[in-house]
Amino acid sequence: MASPGRAVVELSGLSRFYGEESDADIVRALDHVSLTIREGEFVAIMGPSGSGKSTMMNVVGCLDRPTAGSCRIMGRETRNMLPDELAALRRETFGFIFQRYNLIASVNAQANVEIPAIYAGIDKDIRDQRSEDLLGQLGMGDRKRHYPSQLSGGQQQRVAIARALMNDPPVILADEPTGALDSRTGDDVMELLHNLHGEGRTIIIITHNEDVALQAERVIHLHDGKIFKETIQSEAKLRDTGAKIKRDHGMNIATAIGEAVTMAIQSLRVNLFRTALTLLGIVIGVASVVAMLAIGDGARQSILGRITSMGTNLITVRPGMDIPGQRGGQDVTSLTLEDSDAIAKLSNVEAVVPQRSGRYTIRYGNQDYQTQVQGVGPDFPKARDWTVEKGSFFGAQDMRGYASVAVLGKTVLEAVFSEGENPIGKYVLIKNVPFEVIGVMKEQGGSAMGSDQDDVVMIPVTTGNMRLFGQNYISSLTVKVSNLAQINDTEQDIKDLLLERHGLEDFSTRNMASLVEMVTDTTNTLKLFLGAVAIISLLVGGIGVMNIMLVSVTERTREIGIRMATGARRRDILLQFNIESAVVCAIGGIIGVLLGWSVGWLIKGLGGMPIAFTAGPALMAFGSAFLTGIIFGYMPARKAARLDPVVALAWE
Repeated sequence: MASPGRAVVELSGLSRFYGEESDADIVRALDHVSLTIREGEFVAIMGPSGSGKSTMMNVVGCLDRPTAGSCRIMGRETRNMLPDELAALRRETFGFIFQRYNLIASVNAQANVEIPAIYAGIDKDIRDQRSEDLLGQLGMGDRKRHYPSQLSGGQQQRVAIARALMNDPPVILADEPTGALDSRTGDDVMELLHNLHGEGRTIIIITHNEDVALQAERVIHLHDGKIFKETIQSEAKLRDTGAKIKRDHGMNIATAIGEAVTMAIQSLRVNLFRTALTLLGIVIGVASVVAMLAIGDGARQSILGRITSMGTNLITVRPGMDIPGQRGGQDVTSLTLEDSDAIAKLSNVEAVVPQRSGRYTIRYGNQDYQTQVQGVGPDFPKARDWTVEKGSFFGAQDMRGYASVAVLGKTVLEAVFSEGENPIGKYVLIKNVPFEVIGVMKEQGGSAMGSDQDDVVMIPVTTGNMRLFGQNYISSLTVKVSNLAQINDTEQDIKDLLLERHGLEDFSTRNMASLVEMVTDTTNTLKLFLGAVAIISLLVGGIGVMNIMLVSVTERTREIGIRMATGARRRDILLQFNIESAVVCAIGGIIGVLLGWSVGWLIKGLGGMPIAFTAGPALMAFGSAFLTGIIFGYMPARKAARLDPVVALAWE
């Protein structure tokens, strides 16, 4: 008979202690063990509980590190290897069969079998075909879609064996493979191991069962962490191990992300209620961002729309200084019609409209209606870009002659006159003074500063002062400039002129461009405030994600150990759990955006509040949710990635 091949496992003076060496209570799980296992051998490591069998399996299988001595696997010293180097060595060398099967409950049999191939970077089509073939060979072809909870103990062990064979490893490391099975099923498993040995694989069994150990070619007896006896049952044979399937050196980053997304979705489906709770905080946060910023944008656009509807090339002059405590407006007698005439002569001034107003009841026939009566100048339509729809506006001659003429807004027309009735030439009473209706203004639409712009009657300001208001001064001047670029210079010219005429600054000016800028700044501040409130909600949701992911890591510690045992690197575990939280937040982000839009439309429909939806806030909210998943998922993912494989596998 030919001798066995090269050394697969070489232990020299290997020790594994738990605790400090100087400590009297130190546990010497392995104490100066030396052992060589060669390619093609069938070896059983036997001993009672506490003899060090499981510790030896963990050290040999690169799940644990020795405290002292040397451990060489396939000629490579493992003691000082980095965690990812150990993972690669496990992935390429060992197929693990555990006593407790260690199947992942959240995926079906075929997916469990494929786990080592995923971390080896094997193409999906190849691994799908190979997993089906292996399950078929082990009599589990019709159970490939079953979950572990739907399988018997023997069936679960067959799935575990198929998983161990997935990467076509040269060494099968079996820890009490029959310990949890009845005798008949145990015999079937041992027959499978003999068949695998017959195909050329090195088989290492950890067992306390003498009947199982006697089926090996060589038995290593452990007691108190030391080898006290070695029995040769039969001479090992050199066997052809056959062709190996094509393996890569682990997944590239793109493949890893794709696989992590798939595994994340599978894991999230297992506990839908917890996933829903995780999503809730993110959904509320994103919906708040989208809805609140839409409300803020809508308010800004509405206010700016009201202002710009009056024109941005306007300067407003009011009586009284614009300082706190200074009384101004209707009752301050510092502006006159002569001021209006003087301003009209300045350069860059296109039109000047003196104005005074009051609220009065207008009567036509037996119909009374209370409205705003504005005394204005004849340049009002030009200054406000507001045209006459029917009839005409009064002119300079009407101003000079104190004519009792009126122009109606559309709202007043509809309130006072019958539908279809022509008001031109008809007389209405205002404060018992008859006014002839000479025109109707075109409907302006919308509202200015919260009031209906069409709910107005306009008369010559001279007539109003004499017959209605009882005053000779005016409450405001509206100045339209020709060149908007020079509006600030024109405003200064007006100030200089009035200061010269009055001898003191008993007036205030404001141009609409600066008002627009002020309103924009104010609404942007409001928008930032609303956004900050919403982002706080998003952060709270992120903290919730982190807490739930930490719970998930704790609950799935054994799963993490299984993945590490089958070849997952720290990067793979970190990526999986980080992407899992990112997937949760991305799904929550999408739902949150849709909910935010829905809430916005509901508010607009029921409350009439102006809402403005733009892509920016939605993209920002979704991006923030996604980043929240990555940022708040990192700590749980890092905790998972840094778990010790042997500790994770032993987790209850």
